Amino acid sequence: MYSAYALLSNSFRQTLTLIRHVFLSLLLPFPQDRHFKQNSNGEPHVDSSQDYVLLLGYENATHTVLRFRRKLDTCDTAQDVPITNDTIRIIYMYHNSEPRNGSQAMGTLPDPTEAFKDSVPIFLTQRVNQVPIELDSRTRTIELKNRNVPIPQTDDNLRWCTMFKLDQFVRKHHVIRYEPVIESRSNIPHLRHIVLYECQGSTPELEIMSREFGRSCMEAEKELLTCNSIVAAWSRGSEGFTYPLEAGYPLDSYQARFYMMETHYTGFQSNSVDLTPRVDNSGLRLYYTTTLRKHDAGVLSVGMQPNWRHIIPPGQDRVLSEGHCIEECTQRAFPRPGINIFAVMMQTNGMGRQIRFRQVRHQEELTPIAHDANVDANYQEYRRLHTPVKALPGDRLIAECTYDSTGRKQIALGGYSSRDETCLVLSLYYPRQKELTSCHSIPSLPTVLRAVGINELAAGTNPIRIASPPEIAGMTLEERLLTYDWRVNFGNFQYVVRKGAFKPLCWSARNTPIPGTDNIDAYTPNLTKIWRPMPTCSFNGGGASSSHGTVVGGNSYSVNRFVTERDISLDRPPEDDDDERWNVIEGAARSKSIRSSAPSANLASGVTLAVAVSRLVLFVIFLNTVRLL
Repeated sequence: MYSAYALLSNSFRQTLTLIRHVFLSLLLPFPQDRHFKQNSNGEPHVDSSQDYVLLLGYENATHTVLRFRRKLDTCDTAQDVPITNDTIRIIYMYHNSEPRNGSQAMGTLPDPTEAFKDSVPIFLTQRVNQVPIELDSRTRTIELKNRNVPIPQTDDNLRWCTMFKLDQFVRKHHVIRYEPVIESRSNIPHLRHIVLYECQGSTPELEIMSREFGRSCMEAEKELLTCNSIVAAWSRGSEGFTYPLEAGYPLDSYQARFYMMETHYTGFQSNSVDLTPRVDNSGLRLYYTTTLRKHDAGVLSVGMQPNWRHIIPPGQDRVLSEGHCIEECTQRAFPRPGINIFAVMMQTNGMGRQIRFRQVRHQEELTPIAHDANVDANYQEYRRLHTPVKALPGDRLIAECTYDSTGRKQIALGGYSSRDETCLVLSLYYPRQKELTSCHSIPSLPTVLRAVGINELAAGTNPIRIASPPEIAGMTLEERLLTYDWRVNFGNFQYVVRKGAFKPLCWSARNTPIPGTDNIDAYTPNLTKIWRPMPTCSFNGGGASSSHGTVVGGNSYSVNRFVTERDISLDRPPEDDDDERWNVIEGAARSKSIRSSAPSANLASGVTLAVAVSRLVLFVIFLNTVRLL
């Protein structure tokens, strides 16, 4: 017999992990709500507040099935954290021993240190991309795949560019879904992202490159200048994206015939044992149809330009970077009714911890378009917004990234490799416009120099040397960045970079700057109204929780909605158990045995957590949320 565990965690740095689990024996399920502390032996303690409700539990020939429900926000402020649409990591475990049925005493669970463990990141409250697409007679697929790309045998990175010429779209079609085509699971650790770009025009260089097997993107800089409109973007962990019924990405040979696919590979780690040469033939599968949707969709990239001026100092638990899409750019590019953003993908590398996609209108900050307080560099998926968000001409869009660099001794710079950092938000929207496809910013050179105590650089030096102040004159710029006392000077650096001038980089589909924006020195806006998160019972402090999600002794109601929803209505819902679905999550946990497959129960209304366990008789699921002490 085996027992299995699954744990939801939204932080690797927690000092207290809260666990939800359910015991299931052959005859009777025993629900228990538990938590454990980091410094314990890993065995969870029973919660004083039992917040999970087991709806059913049974076994058939192939599965052990549990179904349960819990409020998104239980208001158990001591041991629970609200379930939101932040990235949450499901950690599951199973063991070949089972606990005593219903026992709550310590020492009655199987030894967690001997259990098999693994984890999966997920947007727990979003299932839109899990729904299979319905194909009809007008829906076709096309696969755009790399051809025998050699994966680096060192820990270097490779950006590989493959050009495709698509002549078959003599009339407009709409892409309605795309998904990855992975040649081998063993290649997944080396695939970081795949981005498909639309190229403007028809040049001899594009024609020549389309007849090749591809080349390093470093060798294709001239050809890439005309490929600036993102069609599809996949990152490690993503399952692809299905467009809403009102929009699709347009494919039309009269508008664009060439498409360039950029694949970012990470090589073997320096301590890897397996150095067998590998090649990769992965790519993207596009689903397209002649049944056109109401709107053409587009992709707008907002954030920090990947550049060395994007500096992340070492040894800091909170470093803020902001990439601005300024008012002048949206004013010139967006149609008068505005654009409707319906999905976003938020990207950082290993040090990223949080991302906010902010919106400012007339110096007033609106509710963030999207927010993730638990970024995972290995799971960067498009998340569908609850309702499309309107962005008007003259709005400012800001990608705000928070990093934790406490594990680094040297600075990190913005760039394209996995060792560099990034801060980007890819937003899907309609109706499509070609005036603005990437809207980034980067601190100006004088701002960066002032932030690290440099007054002037020496002209004509290589490598670049410092002219003043006198105490560091003659030092190279690189030496200054590497030896700067970041611990003492971090506060001043952060202030200067955030408040100093920056260069907006607003580019069209033809990779040309928006007229009138290429020589602007821009600044952080002076806001007359700053957005603040609406307090819920989980963050008000003090006060016990009631069964309806209210704070006893207070007037605040737990309005725990997905983080990507807008503050359209804050009306207090009825305090009735039958009307609490807005604050309830139902889920299902299914363990699969090694016996022959059989139809499973219909669990359409739940979040499905699947754990493959051979001959499972006892099942334990931890539906965690995490809180710092």
